[in-house]
Amino acid sequence: MVTLNIKGHEVQDIHIKDSYDRRALQLMNNIIKLLGTIGVSEDDMDISMKSVAMKKAPASVSWYFDDYHLHYSYSAANKFVENLAMVYKILGLEIAALLEERKSVEAFVLEFREEHDVADQRKHARTVLGLEHDIIDMSVIDKAYKTLAKEHHPDKEGGDISKFKEINRAHKILKRELQ
Repeated sequence: MVTLNIKGHEVQDIHIKDSYDRRALQLMNNIIKLLGTIGVSEDDMDISMKSVAMKKAPASVSWYFDDYHLHYSYSAANKFVENLAMVYKILGLEIAALLEERKSVEAFVLEFREEHDVADQRKHARTVLGLEHDIIDMSVIDKAYKTLAKEHHPDKEGGDISKFKEINRAHKILKRELQ
């Protein structure tokens, strides 16, 4: 098994080999229960679900906590259900740290806080980097970012500092979404 470092936690990579749709539904219900332990009602959460859990797709959860919009997504696994399992695992570790007071509410919120228009920001970020709206491969995103950053770097003749900053912001938005 491969050990991954995600949000400061060392976790084992997850491989699910059967019953993908059933397991995805179980994971969604587990995430609902988990967020409920910190007082989040089911009406205040949104869990992405795919019609076919064995296909490659990112998994994400958004919720409201302490008057903030929080979000976490994961997309490095080969199947949606495995991405959802990793979301559940990381949220479990973070919520346990919060409940055991190893992490403050402020640190928890800072870790997952997102703006309300995050979907629009991500769409715009992909446009800025010249990417299709459904690109989730960080190597493709990094390549587009590096190419544009070199082209618009302010130290380069003809460089544009405002465009360079916009490219950097777009890359940060997508990196936060996908890592």
